[in-house]
Amino acid sequence: MNKIEIIKESSPDKPFLIIYKPKGLASAPLSADDKDNALAQALELFPQIKNVKGKKDIEYGLLHRLDTVTDGLMIIAATQECYDFLMEEQALGKITKYYHALCNFNPENTKELSGFPPSSVNLRKIEKGQIITLESYFRPFGKGNKEVRPVTPQSNKAALDKVGKKKLYQTQVKILSNTDKGVKVECKISQGFRHQVRCHLAWAGLPIQNDPLYNLDKKNAEEPIKFSATKIEFEYPRGDLNSYDRKDTWT
Repeated sequence: MNKIEIIKESSPDKPFLIIYKPKGLASAPLSADDKDNALAQALELFPQIKNVKGKKDIEYGLLHRLDTVTDGLMIIAATQECYDFLMEEQALGKITKYYHALCNFNPENTKELSGFPPSSVNLRKIEKGQIITLESYFRPFGKGNKEVRPVTPQSNKAALDKVGKKKLYQTQVKILSNTDKGVKVECKISQGFRHQVRCHLAWAGLPIQNDPLYNLDKKNAEEPIKFSATKIEFEYPRGDLNSYDRKDTWT
């Protein structure tokens, strides 16, 4: 069984946990008796989390999730006051999350995947330090709505009608290196949607290596995706910046 790693324990003045979730482990339970997930492991170590009422009764102080295939940092509040404060900060875009990814350079990727609108990013040359910003709504896509697709204000009515809340989500992408191994990037978001970074990178012509959903190059699809949530920054209490980071697991 994959085990979480405690990066920061709860304390009286900072009643929240920072955990590292490994790849292959779900973030949250599907039912009350589901124990094969990161939150269940955290509850065994810190039972006070059960006193927090979250968005769902079985999620307690969980602030956000990571995809099962993704590893990295997560926040879990250990008191109701902390949870309520951080949930409001998150809604205001005041919790910043960073991701590292190793990508292929393939501008044709989205044409073959289908469902993507034209991208405002036209990557012809990739240089270290280059910053790309992607912004879109999102809609569910594919069999069982297992994927998402970007939707822009210029998209057709059919795509726009499939958008729930018309909220624009932004991903800032910084090129860290470009070698024969791939393009390494750091992505920064302040508000997140399911699969946001993975989908936005594919949209930009930079599908993440081994991504089973958003990279058409499937030759290494059985290997772990080269994508990690590496850093979280937020204030708690307000005015006190907390920053936690952990190296990605694939370099």
